[in-house]
Amino acid sequence: MLPPKKYFIFIILFTLLLSSCSTTHHRRYKYRDDFAPNFKVNPNDIQNPVPTAEPISKHGNPSSYVVLGKRYYVLKSAQGYDQTGIASWYGMKFHDHKTANGEEYDVAKMTGANKVLPLPTYVQVTNLKTGKKIIVRINDRGPFHENRIIDLSYVAAAKLGMLPTGTALVEVKAINPNNPHETECSTPIVPIGRGHIYLQIGAFSIEDNATRLQSKIENLTTYPVIIQTGTLNNQPIYRVQIGPIPNVDNTDALHHKLLTMGLGDPITVIK
Repeated sequence: MLPPKKYFIFIILFTLLLSSCSTTHHRRYKYRDDFAPNFKVNPNDIQNPVPTAEPISKHGNPSSYVVLGKRYYVLKSAQGYDQTGIASWYGMKFHDHKTANGEEYDVAKMTGANKVLPLPTYVQVTNLKTGKKIIVRINDRGPFHENRIIDLSYVAAAKLGMLPTGTALVEVKAINPNNPHETECSTPIVPIGRGHIYLQIGAFSIEDNATRLQSKIENLTTYPVIIQTGTLNNQPIYRVQIGPIPNVDNTDALHHKLLTMGLGDPITVIK
């Protein structure tokens, strides 16, 4: 047992440690009872932010970081970032808490969280089912859910039309603040109104390896398991994909199953 004085110092240090951890997004993300604002917010009154060239934040931009045992590598530049995936949102559980770059999260501002983009980065988010587009300023890290690409503030999610389901299939495209119109004029990766969900479980340069994995996965799911043939750096590549999967809930369940079976970290593909 610690002597009284050392015990007292230990308690203080332990309390401070818990306090500091509670303000980080990945620790707070474990809460399951997040909720909408308890004050009036009219999304129609809130405009998209105007992309502005800003210096990289002093906080929230390490070369890499680890959350829940997984290492993430922060991009040196947002140039060319254009990804599809599943969006979620976060609300009052995080309101007024510090974001990864040291600002305060506000449910009524057009902001978002991303695992790898430099902070801050302006992105255009397109709802691939409806074609709705918004612009948000990425100032936080996350979401650290197994297969999400971006976390949107409450008001951003409302403007994108995703509150009824809580998620949406989206394209996230970085905006060049010196030429923001080039993003607005570009064509989405996935045609609006389609957006089928697949889980990619592996990619191989040798077709036999892809075929062996395909046979193994076919015994674990009732969904089709396909091999998508393509090229990467002028070399053939064989991607093993499961789908189409009918909805996000089913995708989450299968993603978790594959993870717990030690079959890698599947990538959510929208096409």
